[in-house]
Amino acid sequence: MNVALYGALAAALGLPLYSYIGYPALLWLATLARRAPRLLAGPHYLADWPLVSITIPVYNEAAVIADTLERVLAIDYPPQRRQILVVSDASSDGTDDIVARYAERGVELLRLTRRSGKTAAENAARSLLRGDVIVNTDASVRIHPQAIKALVAALADPTVGVASGCDVSVAQLSGANRGEQAYVGYEMRVRQLETRVAGIVGASGCLYAIRAQLHREFVPEDLSRDFAAALLARRAGWRAVSVPDAVCYVPRGGSLRQEYRRKVRTMARGLRTLWYLRTVLNPVRYGAFAWMLVSHKLCRWLVPWALAGALGVVATLAVADRSTWAQVLLGGGAAVLALAFVGWRWPERRPVPRALALPAYLVSGTVAALSAWLLALRGVGTAMWEPTRRGPHPLNPSPRCGEEVRG
Repeated sequence: MNVALYGALAAALGLPLYSYIGYPALLWLATLARRAPRLLAGPHYLADWPLVSITIPVYNEAAVIADTLERVLAIDYPPQRRQILVVSDASSDGTDDIVARYAERGVELLRLTRRSGKTAAENAARSLLRGDVIVNTDASVRIHPQAIKALVAALADPTVGVASGCDVSVAQLSGANRGEQAYVGYEMRVRQLETRVAGIVGASGCLYAIRAQLHREFVPEDLSRDFAAALLARRAGWRAVSVPDAVCYVPRGGSLRQEYRRKVRTMARGLRTLWYLRTVLNPVRYGAFAWMLVSHKLCRWLVPWALAGALGVVATLAVADRSTWAQVLLGGGAAVLALAFVGWRWPERRPVPRALALPAYLVSGTVAALSAWLLALRGVGTAMWEPTRRGPHPLNPSPRCGEEVRG
């Protein structure tokens, strides 16, 4: 019995170790063994810039939409070569009236009469987009002035179908949700390695560019279009890449509870998207990309189940065999859960102590993944979209991709 338990424990702990340490290590080794695909870079690479359509889906963003549009209008891209379309998901707080005031400056508004969710809004806008390149972004983020040119320059490579922005975590003055910064920096480094091997397996929902012919493909409204974009590109024979110069500043959520709700929604949609486009999991046809997709997405989403199994095995060994190390490990797990609970209940307007931030963030993400699996398996809809209301933005940030900015 003990042999079986130890084997189960090794397998349960092996999955998270592979997902977060082994997989990036293998990617790094792969970059040494092969020549990295060349990315066309530099903000002034192209002599003639193609027409781009910048879409901004919104729902009740009256508090920030004017500032968002001012910043988008100030982006370094030829004004005559861009279209800016705001898609209002039946906003009811005056967002549409604010957007309408920008019509003289070329901003277009598409209002949906019935709230349907972000992907449905993006689907509805497809017939109005005139650009050869479609840039999707959110009202809650801020784009570096050179980011659009960097994305478009990457798409000048005929092998690239999707170019993803590089997220930078913006720290709020309150210090809430500090654990997110470490994860964002880690994720951006993994995407840079994937770009050098076979292409990323999911674009940043905050900012990415896609060829118009790919964007015209219909995506069911209960799925994640930014995740689907990379899979659709690979299925059509293109790569999806992460562009370090296309910096997008993403403020952290105001609390772990807010971040938990966002993760549940995005992971449930991600699971459905992977099932919908599951043909790209075929390693015979898609080679290294299929391995990367399983390792980066599916294995990570299975980690909570593996940890739950490991906890059960440790508890059995601690009680049945009176194993000292199992009892210590079980006590350590209980301490982490206690810290996580305190961090979860910490007042939103007070800085979260660093000792609580990371364990609370990791446990919150683990529980969110379990909840997402249950939603996806039960078929509970997640099309309805409640944008993450984020904190203040830095005035003049200039970090590298994946770094932290303090606002």
